[in-house]
Amino acid sequence: MDIPFRLNGEDTTVTCSDPTMTLLDWLRESRGLMGTKEGCNEGDCGACSVIVTGADGQAKALNACILFLPQLAGKSVRTVEGVVAPDGTLHPVQQAMIDHHGSQCGFCTPGFVTTMAAAHANGATDHEDQIAGNLCRCTGYAPILRAAKTAQQAPVPAHMAELPVSASQILESEHHHPRGADELAAWYLENPDATLVAGATDVGLWVTKQFRPLGKLAFLAGCDDLKGVKITEDEISLGAMCDMETLRHAMAPHFASFSELLRRYGSVQVRNAATLGGNIANGSPIGDSPPALIALGATLHLRRGETRRSMPLEAYFLEYGKQDRQPGEFVERVTIPRQADTLVCHKLSKRFDQDISAVCGAFNLTVEDGTITAARVAFGGMAGTPKRAAATEAALTGKPFGAATLAEAAKSLARDFSPLSDMRASANYRLHAAEGMLRRLADPAPSILKVRA
Repeated sequence: MDIPFRLNGEDTTVTCSDPTMTLLDWLRESRGLMGTKEGCNEGDCGACSVIVTGADGQAKALNACILFLPQLAGKSVRTVEGVVAPDGTLHPVQQAMIDHHGSQCGFCTPGFVTTMAAAHANGATDHEDQIAGNLCRCTGYAPILRAAKTAQQAPVPAHMAELPVSASQILESEHHHPRGADELAAWYLENPDATLVAGATDVGLWVTKQFRPLGKLAFLAGCDDLKGVKITEDEISLGAMCDMETLRHAMAPHFASFSELLRRYGSVQVRNAATLGGNIANGSPIGDSPPALIALGATLHLRRGETRRSMPLEAYFLEYGKQDRQPGEFVERVTIPRQADTLVCHKLSKRFDQDISAVCGAFNLTVEDGTITAARVAFGGMAGTPKRAAATEAALTGKPFGAATLAEAAKSLARDFSPLSDMRASANYRLHAAEGMLRRLADPAPSILKVRA
């Protein structure tokens, strides 16, 4: 397979015999570009961050360690070596890092520079969020944040502008690049044992950590009709290929707490790649989006060939590792009914940023004249699947809204869930944490960003 893309301003075509070769390995082994570092090799540390620009012209920081080469078709890539101008002039971020002493050992520095340069290109000034996916063990973040703040005033260098790259040269083999949902549906029906690759933030680890052969692959970046968010008077429709960063901003005007939950979902690099469809389809009991979507009454839309079916999202998750999805069937979209923003989300994890939830709770209560007239409550991390708390919902409905009702209803959580103990939390801790999340709804301004009592 020939994969055309642009690397540090120069057009290149890679003949790729292994579709699971990561960009990180290719850069270091085939091109000798050693600035991009291998740290965790799973998208947690940011040492491998690069800038990837698609046809929309938006620069995105992505983790090269879990980015497969076929995902780059038709895109532009800049490593730390390509952030500097062709005449040797440093990027404003690089100069600011020098001026503010933002580097000591230097191992993490290339990733910081590329992540900050991508944020600079997009005019993003929420610097703490932007670099949350870049770990530094020696310099400390204060001088790095000072550098980012200083650089934000400088104009974007001309060489950072990227033009679209033609991807028409891609040659098919065992690796399919569908150009839309119709083409994907036909191909997947004939190849139901294939692996669908969207953002690869999960699938990438199957390769880098589990060393699994993936067999037939379909790379879905060309399925533009599965991307994006459509809002009507009745519903919000989310394409399965909608990435988490796009989803985060799309949710902000409608469900503020959901948006803030997504801010704590991975890092910018992960959110730029991870897709809503992938987060749902893999059926993880600790995926952060399903509890919120379930609490909002979301509907899941599946497609197999020309056949489509829909179901309440909570019905998709049958048991741990098992979902109601047939061979050759894929997630096409998710719809949320338009409604008032009464959703409150809480996430408990050992780190504030970029960490897997021990417990994730979502609460959507309708209160009329001081009485709870409807309740949808869902949790992740409390069972083998994301799950509604039916007994708790019943204990809330028809009761006066207040601390006493919430405390009494919290006792019903033990009827809804029998959580397991693992490395993140014990069963008892999880249950008490879920009870605390429910009781916190009595707070006049409950917030997922509030991490202390």
